[in-house]
Order: sequence, then structure tokens, then C-alpha cells
Amino acid sequence: MSSVTTSTTFAAWRRAALADPGYQAFVILRTGFTVAPILFGLDKFANLLVDWPTYLAPWIDDLVPGSAQAAMYAVGVVEIVAGIAVALAPRFGGWLVAGWLAGIIVNLLTIPGYYDIALRDFGLLLGAVALARLARRYHVKR
Repeated sequence: MSSVTTSTTFAAWRRAALADPGYQAFVILRTGFTVAPILFGLDKFANLLVDWPTYLAPWIDDLVPGSAQAAMYAVGVVEIVAGIAVALAPRFGGWLVAGWLAGIIVNLLTIPGYYDIALRDFGLLLGAVALARLARRYHVKR
């Protein structure tokens, strides 16, 4: 059972943390890199947002067994796992998402006409690295 002093101390710490711009950035990045990969990963199974198989470079499609859509199912699972990793262990999950985005960038740079999306994903990669770095300071184990 927690004491009133412990609860008050935690509440004061929480208020101070929420006022810290670095902590605010950590929470924003953690939320975004949890929700976005999970939603986009789920959409790999439905193709509601976009026809995902068109984003798979032909040389990668030739390497992986099955169809491009089957590859997108695997991609979707990885993205869902990455989002969950960010939620549970942002110090690790941030680096996982950054590495995954690096692979996506390589894929996109080999498809003519997708350079703008590769550039956008590079910005996301920088955000994922920032999350991993901020998590070293702000992630509190419960």
C-alpha cells in the first residue's frame, strides 16, 4: 500500500516532468512511434490507405517467396511488433523503428519516383533516433 507521501511525491514529479519540454518531446515521439507503426502495420492486411505492394521494389519482390502482398503481410507484422516495442521499451523500440525505416529508405531509393517518400522516411528515421536517445533519459521503469 502506498503512503500519502509517496503519492504526493510521484504527483509532484509527474507535474514537473510534464512541464519539461524534453519530456514532452519524448511523450509525443513515443506516442507517434507506437500508434503509427501499429496502424500502418494493420493496414498492410487491408490496403485501405494505399496499395502497399506497389511500394515494394521489384528486386526485393524477386528475393522474397510468394507475392508482393504476402511480403506486405510480413512487413505488417514487423511494423506492429515495432510499435509494441516502442510502447513497452522505447530505448530499444526507437532503434528498432529507425533500423526498419533505414530498410524502407533503401527499398524506396531503388524505385524511380519514390524519392520524396524516402526523404520523408529519413525525417521519420531521425525522429525515431531522437526517441531512442530521449528514452535513455526519460523512460521510467515501473
